[in-house]
Amino acid sequence: MVVLHHAQHDAEAVAAHLGRAFTRSDLLPWLSGVDIFFVISGFVMVHASANLFGRVGARRVFLTRRLIRIVPLYWAATTVYLAVALVAPHVLNSEAPTWWQIFASYLFIPFRRADGFVQPVYSLGWTLNFEMFFYLVFTAAIVLPRRWAVAAASAGLVLLVAGNRYLGPWPLPLSYWGDTIVLEFVLGMGLALLRGRGLRLPGLLRVALAIAGFALLHLDLSAADGGIVPQFLGYGVPAALLVAAAVLGRETGRPPVFERSLVTLGDASYALYLLHPFAIRALGQLDARTPLGAVVGPWGFVLLAYLAAVALALLAYRWGERPLLDRLRRLTPRGSPAP
Repeated sequence: MVVLHHAQHDAEAVAAHLGRAFTRSDLLPWLSGVDIFFVISGFVMVHASANLFGRVGARRVFLTRRLIRIVPLYWAATTVYLAVALVAPHVLNSEAPTWWQIFASYLFIPFRRADGFVQPVYSLGWTLNFEMFFYLVFTAAIVLPRRWAVAAASAGLVLLVAGNRYLGPWPLPLSYWGDTIVLEFVLGMGLALLRGRGLRLPGLLRVALAIAGFALLHLDLSAADGGIVPQFLGYGVPAALLVAAAVLGRETGRPPVFERSLVTLGDASYALYLLHPFAIRALGQLDARTPLGAVVGPWGFVLLAYLAAVALALLAYRWGERPLLDRLRRLTPRGSPAP
């Protein structure tokens, strides 16, 4: 969804260069893919940490695993972005960052840029600034039994949001982390508890949840140009319905080939998120310098950009990200922490 949003943005430039009309698709608010990602993240942290809750050394193991998973590719993408900004600044749509902004970006510290946005040097990292904060909150709570850990982490996030809303706004970075979007992590953690307690839904009900989720997203109740409800409600709740439809089903044995292929793309989804702007912008530069844009047109550009982004993500995951993750994981202590 995020790739499609950004591909359409560059397709507008392609259309303008060709002198053609281009109408973006508003079937869904494509950037709400981030909200789905946050709900998934809350679910995965609880689900994948089942053997860590309430154990000695859980904090170190959990945080080490998350840093290994998140930091290398993000630092690599940020470094490549800075290199492009140095060599070909005309390709990018941003001003040269200061040394402090570069430092803060690598350490996931929110700051306000000259253009007024609270975003890191590589702007896609804004989601990771929320993600890393959530990991720290979760790390603090993971020494408790699972349900108490989830309750403590959820209470911390709710209190932060409420304090920022009714006692604030607080200064950065607290005001940033106190955005209601962090409550989407709470929704995901709640779904993980429900699944962990054995809740399973029949297929028809899960289909109904998925339809309801997409229908609510289509209504775009939290539109960027003046939504009628907060993002947590307008996008987060539909996202939770979609994740619930996915995770609360019964086990059916080995999934079919099509689903297994989607899992492969899912493995590379972090690379897809971080690297797709490079593929889209490179294709845009190619369109501007060759007849390709005139041949494929704006929507053809969107399709090619999507395919190029997926191909880049799969290659980066297969030959870069996965080997590096395997190597880093071998350097960390094996096994579960002691009770």
